[in-house]
Amino acid sequence: MELPPEPSARQSSAAQTATDPARAAAVFEQSVKIMARLRAPGGCPWDREQSFDTIRKYTLEEAYEVFDAIERRDWPHLSEELGDLLLQVLFYAEMAANEGHFTIADVLEHLNRKLVRRHPHVFGEEAAQAAGNRADVDADVEGSSAAVLRNWEEIKAAEKRARADGDSGQATKTASRLDSVLRALPALAEAAKLGAKAQKAGFDWPHWRALLPKIAEEVAELEAEAAVGDAAHNPAVEAELGDLLFTVVNLARHLSVDAEMALRGCNLRFRERFRLMEQMAPRPLEELSAEELEALWVEAKKRLVTDAAAREEAGPLQQAQGGLSTRSLRELAQDDRNFPPVPAITANQEGHSNDAEKQS
Repeated sequence: MELPPEPSARQSSAAQTATDPARAAAVFEQSVKIMARLRAPGGCPWDREQSFDTIRKYTLEEAYEVFDAIERRDWPHLSEELGDLLLQVLFYAEMAANEGHFTIADVLEHLNRKLVRRHPHVFGEEAAQAAGNRADVDADVEGSSAAVLRNWEEIKAAEKRARADGDSGQATKTASRLDSVLRALPALAEAAKLGAKAQKAGFDWPHWRALLPKIAEEVAELEAEAAVGDAAHNPAVEAELGDLLFTVVNLARHLSVDAEMALRGCNLRFRERFRLMEQMAPRPLEELSAEELEALWVEAKKRLVTDAAAREEAGPLQQAQGGLSTRSLRELAQDDRNFPPVPAITANQEGHSNDAEKQS
């Protein structure tokens, strides 16, 4: 298979103001062919062994890497990460095609029809209707983003009604108040919102202290399953670990702590302490004994405490010049069992997203 030449530095750094559809189509076709080759007999053994369940964890990881590149405004890296995220789409579509569900062409056709029917002000009402729009909206938005978003929501609602009508003859699940919690949320956020919804029905622990015995119970159940030591028993271990995490997230909710922010704070503390361990180590960490590693860890914590105290005495100016704030250094010096202070989740934060945002 002949691949296109590597883009030159001039090409990659030049400002791009418009996409070349013909070039994009040709390169995308190559990507589809490459993915098909990897999954075909005689292709890559690892790629051929993968399933929807084994690949999904990488999708979340790639999405976070895209998010990280955007935050850092690292445009060259963002281009690469978007390619990795696109690989996930190609992988899922090829696996679906192998199983006779759908192909990448079906994915693109669904996307194209959705974009056309939800933008009657761009493509015209006739084209939007041909693409499946059944909502009665005013396509003359007169340059108003608010009008565009109102139309978007009305068209989206009409799509949901049409799907519901189509499913009316099939067995469906009974509606639940938990249906309003998006399944697509990150797991920590979903767990917290599920607990908050259940609380409104009176199904909740009365006090945060009541969760401590429950956590101990979940730990014991996890220990019992893990002690089996059978690889085929892993689904049970995963289920018990999930129960433990769900309970811990709900403990955070009772303490008015955002579990995601708490874990990010812990991750930051671990990064900084481990970096200090690497700097202080007399030789590579992998050559040290467990006792030596523990001593380095304790010393790293002590140094962070000392650094935090020194910055506090130095005053605001030197703290600002030094990088991390005194509060950040204190958080780094805290024991891992203590969550850093974070804003509480208020009742009006339970909504999923701003109504003024487009959602698929």
